[in-house]
Amino acid sequence: MPKDHTRPLRVADQIQRELADLMHNEIKDPRIGPVTITAVEVTRDYSHAKIFYTTLINHDDLSVVEKGLENAKGFLRSSLSHRIKLRVTPQLHFVYDQSIERGIRLSNLIDEAITQDQSLHHTDSET
Repeated sequence: MPKDHTRPLRVADQIQRELADLMHNEIKDPRIGPVTITAVEVTRDYSHAKIFYTTLINHDDLSVVEKGLENAKGFLRSSLSHRIKLRVTPQLHFVYDQSIERGIRLSNLIDEAITQDQSLHHTDSET
């Protein structure tokens, strides 16, 4: 019987949807605030899930969000076990996703370079 290599991806997608719903509708901890789950990676044996998240809060307050997520980890795992029927409910590991911040920073750098290039070409054409 061939192994299904897409199952971990489907399980990760399902975990992402369920966690997003739980965080939006069930978690009342004000420390967590508006958190977006950007991706989930699940180990082959489903014993661990790495949850990538981002938030709109100030970068200085990130430790408060991390503590809130750490505190809610048990509740979220327990709720997942009721919503998703797996033999093993994965341990949840929350990881802050910096890719959006990096993308914004790169976009700003590109915009600055284009502006500088245009102003340089504009002054060259005047002389």
